[in-house]
Amino acid sequence: MEDHEELTEKLEEYRSEHKALDAVIDGLMASDQPVNLFQMQQLKKKKLWLKDMIQKIESALIDDIIA
Repeated sequence: MEDHEELTEKLEEYRSEHKALDAVIDGLMASDQPVNLFQMQQLKKKKLWLKDMIQKIESALIDDIIA
């Protein structure tokens, strides 16, 4: 697997992107404008994918520390 530094960099990138998507989703929900449900669904799917990737990387990093 990739080295510890690369995984850590990806983890931070994914966390940052996840946080940004969360802010976008919250902004769209709080807006007075009508919500495009397809766009919202796509954003939520991307956010869920990022969450899964974050968990996988965190798990890989923990496994490296234990091993």
